Amino acid sequence: MREQPETLLKLLCDRRNLGAPDFVALFDSTADEVVGKGGNNPTCSERTVFRWKAGQIRPESLSADTRRVLQAMFGCAVTALLAPPPPAEDPQAPAFNLEHEINMTARDAQDDASATAAASVSDTSLDQLADDVTSLARDYASLPPMDAFRRGRALQEELQSQRDRTQIPTQQQRLLVLTGQTMALLSAAAFNLGSFDNARRMARAADLYGESARFPLLRAYADGILAYIAYFTGMPAEAVSKAQRAQTYGGLGDVARQRLLAIEARAHGYLGDTESAREALRLSLQAESGSRDDLHDGVGGEFGFSPERLAMSSSSTALLIHDGDQAERSARRALDRISQKPQASRSPHVLGGAAADLAVARLLSNDVEGAADALTPLWDIPGDQRVTGVLVRTGQIQHFLAQPAYRRSTLPRELRDRVEDFTRSASSHQLSTRSALLQLEA
Repeated sequence: MREQPETLLKLLCDRRNLGAPDFVALFDSTADEVVGKGGNNPTCSERTVFRWKAGQIRPESLSADTRRVLQAMFGCAVTALLAPPPPAEDPQAPAFNLEHEINMTARDAQDDASATAAASVSDTSLDQLADDVTSLARDYASLPPMDAFRRGRALQEELQSQRDRTQIPTQQQRLLVLTGQTMALLSAAAFNLGSFDNARRMARAADLYGESARFPLLRAYADGILAYIAYFTGMPAEAVSKAQRAQTYGGLGDVARQRLLAIEARAHGYLGDTESAREALRLSLQAESGSRDDLHDGVGGEFGFSPERLAMSSSSTALLIHDGDQAERSARRALDRISQKPQASRSPHVLGGAAADLAVARLLSNDVEGAADALTPLWDIPGDQRVTGVLVRTGQIQHFLAQPAYRRSTLPRELRDRVEDFTRSASSHQLSTRSALLQLEA
């Protein structure tokens, strides 16, 4: 036989699943309504609640205000609340509490709904944040990496603030996606500033945001960044693995596949696997099914992979497999496409990379004058936009011109010195901005 509760109060609390902490909170809020907000309102502790439920306190020992609050909470007199519950078969047993319990349930539901509505953010604000992330992605190519990092950091802080304000699942998911996109852009900026460990950490954070938001396109992009970092830090096998894993995510469009295949091709070339490099390069150039996706095409910009960037990457892969003719053709194609764009929208990264690749391709044929001519666009790149990819390529030129065969010739020496100055000024700038980047992250 089911044990009879000690008091009606305990029975009603059990029915409403009202534990001691919730009872105390409800008592306090009801006291504010019934007695009025102020310092003299009655209060109760969890220990008091247990004693009330057990019938250990006599009704007449309670203050008038306490009795008023309890009656308002449960809709019946305190003498009945602290007494044993009436028999279940008593026809009057539910009469004094049923309507009140319905009212209290409705009130609790309304309060909870109001709190949830208050714990949301404006859809207009979310739209603006989405526009801000898209704007940063599309401006990225023409921005100094440090400026891109500062803008991304400010966006990240605002997105985090908005995430703390909302409990709406759809808003939370949208903010997770936007935060992940911003983190990916921060990773790209950190990489271009030469801060590889921080770039790797941010790319992994972007991947986690993509996983939490169930947004595989972001995960694929983040894996591409990790592959790129592995390539530039001397881990080409890991770069291949990351690029291939990224291609397994569903929903990727042509641009996404071109980007990942281009990264994979360069990593194969670094490993000396000429056949695999040529196959990945061929696939990257033939990924034209018309398929699009919401990130690489819909947002685009730094998340995209423009034709000139694909051509520049192809020239780098061709150099790695010692195909100078293919490297020159691809580099020329990249430079031709860049020249067709307005000055303000040209990417210094792609311009510098293609120019350097063209110079290396000509040096492989001992055409020093042609190499010097190819490097003409390089010298106009500002110091704060001489990113990692460009510096790695110019470092290769400097190393090539340091060979004994060129030491006695005037033009190679002058070209080597100029490249050295270009690299030195950029490297010192990277060191100072790397320090600033670490301060921003602190």
